[in-house]
Amino acid sequence: MQDYITTYTKKHFTIMEPEMADIDINDIAHALSLMTRANGHFSQFYSVGQHSVGCAYEALERGYSARVVLGCLLHDGSEAYMADITRPLKQHMSAYLVAEEKLQNMIFEKFLGQCPSEEEMAQIKSVDDAMLFHEFKCFMNEELDIPEHEILTRPAFSTKPFEDVEEDFLLMFHKISALL
Repeated sequence: MQDYITTYTKKHFTIMEPEMADIDINDIAHALSLMTRANGHFSQFYSVGQHSVGCAYEALERGYSARVVLGCLLHDGSEAYMADITRPLKQHMSAYLVAEEKLQNMIFEKFLGQCPSEEEMAQIKSVDDAMLFHEFKCFMNEELDIPEHEILTRPAFSTKPFEDVEEDFLLMFHKISALL
């Protein structure tokens, strides 16, 4: 069995021993635009890519730095290579968590120059959790127990064609990267 996946851009990506040179924003944007949030349990398709773009817009609206906005866009980037696993299961998967952290940090280093600081990560997590709260409220009619869940934006919680999400993701990436 091979120890790599073949990405959208035809790279052979070894998940357990990733190489920074193999991380490609086009692979991340494409894969996340096709991955569903909530393990497919929402009432309609809503992608990780659309969530990530929504997080970036929320960070912009909050007046966060370009690094935090880009961090919000990329915060689920490792899922493009490893897949999304629901939070209740992921917390019990120590090897997965180590590999995910290594890969996610590598993605941050490649595109942000270094990993976000503790303060920047707190801002990214705040945006991510707030969006999660509103996604569950919209798609599942369920209010999660998340303390700070207010959002300033009005995201379109509806199915968007993956091509549009991929394009939105890449446009946001290039727009914010130019500010760093």
